[in-house]
Amino acid sequence: MKKILSALLSVLMLSFNFLPAFAAVKSVNDIKSNYWASKEINFVVDKDIMSADAKGYFNPNNSVTRVEFVHSLLKVLSNDNLNVRIKNQFTDVSNSDGYYADVLRSQQLGLVYGYPDNTFKPNRVLSRAEVTSIMSHITKDAVTDTSVLKRFSDYVAIPAWAKSAYAKAISYDLYVNYPNASVLNPQNDLTRAEAAVLLYKLYQKLNLVKPQYKNNSERVLGTEHLQVTDKAPCNAVTITNLRKIILKDNVLRIAFDERYWSKKSNAGDIVHFVFEEGAYTEEGTLVIPQGSKLVAEVTHIQKPKWFNKNARVSMKFRELTLPNGKTYAIDADPFTKDGTLKEGPWMTFGKILGWTVGLGAIGTGAGIGFAFIPNPAVIGHGIAIGTPIGCGVGLILGFVTPGLHYRAKCGEDILIILNDDTSIDN
Repeated sequence: MKKILSALLSVLMLSFNFLPAFAAVKSVNDIKSNYWASKEINFVVDKDIMSADAKGYFNPNNSVTRVEFVHSLLKVLSNDNLNVRIKNQFTDVSNSDGYYADVLRSQQLGLVYGYPDNTFKPNRVLSRAEVTSIMSHITKDAVTDTSVLKRFSDYVAIPAWAKSAYAKAISYDLYVNYPNASVLNPQNDLTRAEAAVLLYKLYQKLNLVKPQYKNNSERVLGTEHLQVTDKAPCNAVTITNLRKIILKDNVLRIAFDERYWSKKSNAGDIVHFVFEEGAYTEEGTLVIPQGSKLVAEVTHIQKPKWFNKNARVSMKFRELTLPNGKTYAIDADPFTKDGTLKEGPWMTFGKILGWTVGLGAIGTGAGIGFAFIPNPAVIGHGIAIGTPIGCGVGLILGFVTPGLHYRAKCGEDILIILNDDTSIDN
């Protein structure tokens, strides 16, 4: 009886341990997977940057107020717990308001300013132009030509005070213009869906935010997962407010950025690779941008050997460069059984088949010739004898001759495995 009670108690304890995990699951009931901003909305809800209502509805077409945007912006910048050191100067904000601390944090940081009459107007709805101006204000300075605005059919509708901000935001891709890519609609109220897209973009480009607006003390925000292959020993990525840490034994998919042939290569050669697609976690965080470059050094080449043993190429991946020019050290090897690159079994089969068919054809021709000369009537016998002999010799030679050199086309994919943690700045 004691054993039974003990078992039941263990089950109950396990059940309670799982309750927080179930409680943490967040769902958005009114956003279907094919909705234009589905990825971004689910991301900001999962990160608690924005939230659904008590019934799980995000209400994507609702407008966004100034204080709502400030609250979400502080979360993206990891300053939602910033200690307030200034006095309240706004006549329309009271310490009894739930958003009191956020408004003062925004003012202290200089994110979203109040008005000259000492009001903040927390519940005023934001326009697209106003939010674009905020995005421009908090990001690093850049020389931009406002002529870029002329590619949009309604550029004349952009307020004069927002033209430079729009040009800068466009250069950083920190703007939104759904559903028509050629129309900005700067005077329209910002919707919650559009806010989610902008906040998602900003989260992915925190490196563009001026240092004074970010919390520079590192805090772990959570663990996310890369799902490149089910065979990867690890798929965890630690996310902090400053960087993404791809843990050791993660596997990444890259492609040759040039043609490669082991026959014309030597140890010490440098080979270039590229991320043809961005590496995203399952949760939606961009870890390594599309177009990032990898440099590998050829460390050893084992030449083809007799009895069809293919060449093996050992490479060590040493350097990762992002499109923004930032370079990081990396330690990785090809993700194969023996850590080398070699031709696959289909290429080997093709080689053996080539030998078999080729010598089979020669054997057939020889059989026809030898039969035809003494007696044209027995050509069939010549074919019957010559073809199997030629194919047999070809098959034997296919197995006995040296294997293949390793070839790769530009754009050909391979997998690599990390030998150490790799850190990428936000």
